[in-house]
Amino acid sequence: MEPGNESNSGKLVAVAMSGGVDSSVAALLIRQAGYRAVGITMKLWSPPTQGVGSPAPGAGSPETVADTACELDANSEKTCCTADSAMDAKRVCDQIGIPHFTLDMQEDFEERVIQPFYESYLAGETPNPCVNCNSFVKWDALWKRARAVGADYIATGHYAMTEAGNGRTYILRGGDAAKDQSYFLWGIPPETLGRTLFPLAHLTKPEVRKLALDSRLRTATKRESQDICFIPDGNYRDFIGNRAKEQGAAIPEGRMRGPDGKDLGPHQGLPFYTIGQRKGLGVAAAQPLYVKKLDRATNTLLLAKKEELYSSGFRADRANFFEPLAGERECSVQYRYRSPVKAASIRDEGNGWITVTLKEPGYCVSPGQSAVFYDGDRLLGGARIRETF
Repeated sequence: MEPGNESNSGKLVAVAMSGGVDSSVAALLIRQAGYRAVGITMKLWSPPTQGVGSPAPGAGSPETVADTACELDANSEKTCCTADSAMDAKRVCDQIGIPHFTLDMQEDFEERVIQPFYESYLAGETPNPCVNCNSFVKWDALWKRARAVGADYIATGHYAMTEAGNGRTYILRGGDAAKDQSYFLWGIPPETLGRTLFPLAHLTKPEVRKLALDSRLRTATKRESQDICFIPDGNYRDFIGNRAKEQGAAIPEGRMRGPDGKDLGPHQGLPFYTIGQRKGLGVAAAQPLYVKKLDRATNTLLLAKKEELYSSGFRADRANFFEPLAGERECSVQYRYRSPVKAASIRDEGNGWITVTLKEPGYCVSPGQSAVFYDGDRLLGGARIRETF
């Protein structure tokens, strides 16, 4: 984002504010760049007053969902959707002299993020709720509301960049490699990306904090959280179990089978396990075994040796690319937020489906996760992994 100039003065920017330091500094920079600005906080869900039912029958100690930490704001406190967070966002807006509004978007969030997250686990997948939130809530439902009040742009506190070229707008990795969040942004509709501003594009986390401290923003020292906002304790098993009880659904127990097909005992329910899991299986074996597949058709948890968890490729749906994908092309792919980037070949199968062939086998590729494609630091697009091979 360019520094302040007169050409920005008549343009209105809706800044998505979670009440954390990143979105606070984003709003500050938008204001300093000369834009008219308004802060918008989304009320996405209401924390329960008490637990529903007893804890889910997890296997061993609770584990957080792999690579799905919600990145609405990279420095929110335990959750970014509480009344306290909304109040922090409002007070920051008061400090920098812009209006603030809180929008009730719980219905959108329930329909497009929470329920699909739950259903994905029931289907034996490992979902990424942050991608759905960005794709269907922030850059869809929120953007429509922002446009309705005359906003020219939407701005967020993500660590990512945009670049225009060939009549298109692309996303680039953020300047701070440790905080880069381009992985979570592949689902943004290309037609709205050109109306998106990332004020933190070239900043590091320490620089963001310093800006907040120098401006005495009340969020300057807020703690960082890596929890999913609607599962603030990080225990997705309890969340799935409790939600199943609320909806009158049964999560049946089943059997575990080893690499040789031998029955290794009962499992507590497929949604309570993830691909690559080793701890908490309750299996005695001569060598460590890991979850290889959740076979929903037979309600069987298939275990394997570590070397058997590699895939040569996968098929994915819901593909979204920022430039046309015709035929086959070479690129790099990242199939988990913290996974290493791998060379790959992708082929368009039509109707939003693509086939990805990895140049070297990938470890622990999981259905439900996002596969995100890059050309160097340029984000080409992404898709949802459905099956591996």
